Amino acid sequence: MISDLRLPIRDFRFAIADCRFAISDFGATQIAPKRYAKSDVLNRQSAIGNWQSEIANWQLQIGNRQSAIDNRQSSSGFTLLELVMVMTIIVVLAAIGVSSYQSIQLKARETILRENLRTMRKMIDQYSADKEKLPSSLDDLAPDYIREVPIDPITGQKDWVVDMGEDTISRDGGTGVVDVHSAAAGESTEGTPYRDL
Repeated sequence: MISDLRLPIRDFRFAIADCRFAISDFGATQIAPKRYAKSDVLNRQSAIGNWQSEIANWQLQIGNRQSAIDNRQSSSGFTLLELVMVMTIIVVLAAIGVSSYQSIQLKARETILRENLRTMRKMIDQYSADKEKLPSSLDDLAPDYIREVPIDPITGQKDWVVDMGEDTISRDGGTGVVDVHSAAAGESTEGTPYRDL
């Protein structure tokens, strides 16, 4: 800063007694130089050297500040290589994120499928205990035991595969729903076919 360049004025003041004027008897004006001791001269020279080194330090600081400002202005953009590298990293991270999101979503659907199957099997048993006969279809469970037949989260439809069997509970005999399975093809993430869940 400019205020850093100000030198203290007291360092430049000389005692008035140092400038002596002698007036001769004849009226002629002469300047009589003062005789300084050698130590005074050396002290003043070292003081001047100190001032010069301080000025050089200030100039160096100003130069450093100016170069820092220039560096900030010249390196304000990105190179094409830097942009390509950043975009590549973003694409790789996005691909990893999408694949992990899809696997998490599939596991969630499988969990819902298992829960739906467990609930429907439990309600088939409850229906047969209450009514003393097996339900003829899953729709028989809907109003009293479950709100509605759930959608298979893997296929997205109400296309459950029901196992029909002989109704051993009923006095009248006949057939009814014994078990329920998913109609989805393929295997779960654990390697079990969806039909066997």
